Amino acid sequence: MISRVRVWLNRTYAENVFFMDQLRRNPCDRAVKIHATHGDADSPVLAAADTAELEPEGLSPAAYVEYALDQCTRRGIDVFVPRLHQSAIVAHRADFAAAGTALLAPPPEAVAVFHDKVIAYEAVQAIGVPVPPWYRVRTAEELVVAVEKLEADGYKACFKPASGAGGVGFRVITRAPFSLDHLNGFPSPYVPLDTVVEALTQADEPVDWLVMPRLEQPEVSVDCLTGTDNRIRLAVGRTKNGRRRGFTLHEQWLEPARMIAEGFGLHYLSNIQFRMFGDTPVLMDVNTRPAGGLHQLSLCGVNAPWAAVQLALGEDPGEMTPPFLGQDYTVVSGPRQLRPVAIPHQRAEVSEPLPVPAPEPAAAEAVAVDSVSAAGQVLPL
Repeated sequence: MISRVRVWLNRTYAENVFFMDQLRRNPCDRAVKIHATHGDADSPVLAAADTAELEPEGLSPAAYVEYALDQCTRRGIDVFVPRLHQSAIVAHRADFAAAGTALLAPPPEAVAVFHDKVIAYEAVQAIGVPVPPWYRVRTAEELVVAVEKLEADGYKACFKPASGAGGVGFRVITRAPFSLDHLNGFPSPYVPLDTVVEALTQADEPVDWLVMPRLEQPEVSVDCLTGTDNRIRLAVGRTKNGRRRGFTLHEQWLEPARMIAEGFGLHYLSNIQFRMFGDTPVLMDVNTRPAGGLHQLSLCGVNAPWAAVQLALGEDPGEMTPPFLGQDYTVVSGPRQLRPVAIPHQRAEVSEPLPVPAPEPAAAEAVAVDSVSAAGQVLPL
């Protein structure tokens, strides 16, 4: 009898409820038990798991590794998919292996290269993958110089943190002064240069930003599955142009993605993003983890999460080609259950105290819902 596979996802994105769904619906019909941990009790990932715990706050990376090893030992975890503190965790791969746990993550050398976007751009440029012009800035003076150089070449400047993920901190520089236009409608990524300079001047410490031209659409995210032999098993591009999404196997996107995934040993699941700089596709970012939108490959008849777990277990799925490319689609948010919580005890304003409420039922009986962000459910266009 084939035993069930125990998979753990630590503090991860809400969209990975779909990653978990695909593991359970694997084509091998293998039983999967999913453990999840998170710092937010209202994360839908916790409710979607078979077992779940809240993570302790304030742990150093080293302390978190000890916490993770304890989780793997106590829970009998076969495959651990780390997002939080990935760098520290992969440095202890041997310790997790000794506990019987395979890490679904690249080796520490690969994670280190792509933790810093400047190091990443220099590294991929050295192997022949095009990158956009970029400037690393830490002060207001350096920012102004970089913006002026880009504008002199006819580009609109933008900036983002040199390390980070998920588009956090991305802004587009504008010369228009701050006005009511910036307060009308929805929040915009556009910020006046003078406002940014003033903020930097008043800051107590320097920033670490990458300044570059704003790149054009389409944006293409290539999801890659790579074995520990550095050989690609699967590469599919997901295109994004405004609301419209689709898929591509065009080599102008897949060839540079393969060069990066195989050349730097991005084992298991990675996501390599490109945009257009003029007529040339250039690298935008590299994620050494499964993308939040990875589940969308199911529209092409592919279950990438399960294939990655197979690889981690030493069960090579072989080279995978999508049997078809799904039609164009868009993404919408939808409700997911949350774990129940007890009503907090409140001080009564009447003479008699209110009774303390009984604990709520088990997670499977929860009725609260959460709206998973727009990388969630897909609808055809």
